[in-house]
Amino acid sequence: MNAMLRKLVLASNNEGKRREFAQLLAPLAIDIVSQASLGVTEADEPYATFVENALAKARHASRCTGLPALADDSGLCVDALNGAPGVLSARYAGESKSDARNNAHLIEQLQEATNRRACYVCVLVLIRNANDPAPLIAFGKWLGEIIDTPRGENGFGYDPYFLLPDGRTAAEMAPEEKNAVSHRGLAVKGLIEQLREASQAFVRKTY
Repeated sequence: MNAMLRKLVLASNNEGKRREFAQLLAPLAIDIVSQASLGVTEADEPYATFVENALAKARHASRCTGLPALADDSGLCVDALNGAPGVLSARYAGESKSDARNNAHLIEQLQEATNRRACYVCVLVLIRNANDPAPLIAFGKWLGEIIDTPRGENGFGYDPYFLLPDGRTAAEMAPEEKNAVSHRGLAVKGLIEQLREASQAFVRKTY
């Protein structure tokens, strides 16, 4: 990556994610546009790992737009379900994405579980072009547990059921507070560090 990265396409049609990334990457003054606004359809996600799916999504968005692309693959991993829903988090209850149906299915699957430990996982991939052989990859993990009764009005996905060690759910946090500690926030911090290192190396090479 070089110091001239000013605009990229987010390989997601989720407007909530676009807003979060715009806030998180604000210090770098990067203009983030959603692939949906450019007429790009969602990529296939056939892989069993977050990193493979994120890379596939980034390459698809970059290939369709000619822009650098940022993709995340993130999801909820629950100990008692052997890591499920994992990469299938957005479609845990089947096709036609629905947070309500996914959450209902999750709680049903955990009815007999005594171990409710879970974590949100996020893998970010940033590429300069569709054939970039050296993508930047960052990882974040957010620990918590699953509760049966939702709380909070913020966030999306499984947030109302994701209980943090301080006694609040992810949906009870203000967006800026969540961004500072969430799986996505931690992954973005790692990505920003890599971008800054790459920019410094670029500047050193030009003098």
